[in-house]
Amino acid sequence: MTLRVLVGPDTDDLAELYAVPRLPWLRVNMVSTLDGAATGSSGTSGSINNAADKQVFDQLRAMADAIVVGAGTARAEGYGPADRPIVVVSRSGEVPAGLRGAPEGTVLLATCAVAEGLDEARGILGADHVLVLGPDRVDLLGLKHALLDRGWTNLLCEGGPHLLRDLVACGAADEICATYVPLLVAGHHPRITAGAPVDVPLDLHLLLEDGGTIMGRWLTR
Repeated sequence: MTLRVLVGPDTDDLAELYAVPRLPWLRVNMVSTLDGAATGSSGTSGSINNAADKQVFDQLRAMADAIVVGAGTARAEGYGPADRPIVVVSRSGEVPAGLRGAPEGTVLLATCAVAEGLDEARGILGADHVLVLGPDRVDLLGLKHALLDRGWTNLLCEGGPHLLRDLVACGAADEICATYVPLLVAGHHPRITAGAPVDVPLDLHLLLEDGGTIMGRWLTR
């Protein structure tokens, strides 16, 4: 693939710039400060992202068939219903509060057989919208295939760091979209990945710069 480096791209070009090379496709979108923090003073990504990052965030959501997110991130970031189905990954089976009142079928939960909240999740979302994938942890490759079976072939994951790490570790992620905002925060904050070490090489596909913010696409091999 040809690397493209653009400065100050027209937002009308984002659909073309972020088009997936094939289907099915699963990409993860994350934001970070230059010193590696995935959150800011509020403990959420909302305190570090900016207008340029929001444009890419909105574009990726508009192109996705479904949004995959870890339960911890959904709770911390205050997720509510969206105009795309939201698939929450939760080992405990707990449905985040902001998604409990969503219209039926717009929120799915991916969990495992030993999840303490399994019965409650089925009662909240309906049994057809609770995916039991694995005995004691969520099988993420199995999740990808389960979503493809529903016809959702362009998948967007919005983190968090543990889920990103696990997706690349098992080979389920095809692409990492990362925004680096021109900001230093120091302190103690998570990185965009967390968990046991991995060794996953990536190929740089696209770089955009807008007002000092760097946005890129990296493809897994």
